Amino acid sequence: MNSDVIEIKAKLTLYSTENGGRKTGIKTNYRPNHVFEYKENSSDFVTTYIGQIEFEKEWILPNETENVKVRFLKHQNISELVEKGRVWWIHEGPNKIGQAEILEIISK
Repeated sequence: MNSDVIEIKAKLTLYSTENGGRKTGIKTNYRPNHVFEYKENSSDFVTTYIGQIEFEKEWILPNETENVKVRFLKHQNISELVEKGRVWWIHEGPNKIGQAEILEIISK
């Protein structure tokens, strides 16, 4: 196990295209921006984190929910944000395209 990586299992939901989500699905090893907190009274985020999303099936399509594995780089000061039950948001630039919830922490 790589000690430079935090690995979790999560429930990922991609928003429907009509609700601001992608027009196409995602494939495994997808690396969007992960947002854990927003500025007070704003849709602007404090920071984004790099995380790779991995899963077994070929695609996760808009409006679908799947259990996935996510790997975050530890050097991003993300450790204090990772706790079971925590919800965070998936972004492509400023566009919020989904959300996820931590189901299990594999390594921290």
